[in-house]
Amino acid sequence: MHERVTVACVQAEPVIFDRDATVEKLAGLAAEVARQGARLAVFPEAFVPAYPSSSWAKALAGWDDDGAKDAFALLAREAVEIPGEAERRLGEIALEHELWLVTGVTERDPAKPGTLYNTLLYHAPDGRLALRHRKLVPTNHERLVWGPGDGGGLEAIETPLGRLGGLICWENYMPLARFALYESGVEIYVASTADDGEAWQATLVHIARESRAFVIAPSHFQRAASYPDDFPLRALLDGLDVLGRGGSAILAPDGSYLAGPAYDDEAILYAELDPAVLDGARQRFDPAGHYHRPDVLRLERLG
Repeated sequence: MHERVTVACVQAEPVIFDRDATVEKLAGLAAEVARQGARLAVFPEAFVPAYPSSSWAKALAGWDDDGAKDAFALLAREAVEIPGEAERRLGEIALEHELWLVTGVTERDPAKPGTLYNTLLYHAPDGRLALRHRKLVPTNHERLVWGPGDGGGLEAIETPLGRLGGLICWENYMPLARFALYESGVEIYVASTADDGEAWQATLVHIARESRAFVIAPSHFQRAASYPDDFPLRALLDGLDVLGRGGSAILAPDGSYLAGPAYDDEAILYAELDPAVLDGARQRFDPAGHYHRPDVLRLERLG
């Protein structure tokens, strides 16, 4: 990092199972953060078209449940294809507002459409897709929804804001995945998630202190009442209220909070990242530099 930069961590509810409407809601939020001077906007895990809450995704384990099959088919139809119109629209939004835009999506490969992926897309201010990362290992009920990622995008990329990269939710518990980012010099670490538990905040503090990077961690916010009435597993949501309460936050390299955590509603968190803070934090500890022993321990990249 060479200069101060304002960033935005967006905790917003998608227009559930409506990909195009969700992307247009994102466009409005991107316009808002750009008006506030942000140059980076980060959206939660699987924001488009919605994170598959365990409250209903557990039904996908049913061997012959037509409602579960219909729910998965709906998610597949509303997924983001790359290349595809929704992905191109995200690029247009980044270009229009001169933003670095990081968006969690359910991805579908049009060449091999049978498997879905939990993916982070990084669009540059010129509209190009600068980085795509698929979650390496879906967690718990997510394995009924998404296939495993291929390791692509497991790096930080050089941007005018600083070196930008990240992991998705419980990937952040994978030490070697984190270290892959450290080796590539991550300075702004994206940790998008659907984990709204209190313990996740301790994880974020640890990541910030270990990476000696700024951490931007948007978390999903979702209400049962926002699901469409014709959702095939709607009955599983009866009597439920908030399915994902958030917990979004922005942290400094010493683990202190610059903004958040925000719970129980939509919110946009802002912070100004100061490169002097980043540099100062690395005097005592640099995980891939002076506090690393590659002669003893080394990460071997297989792909």
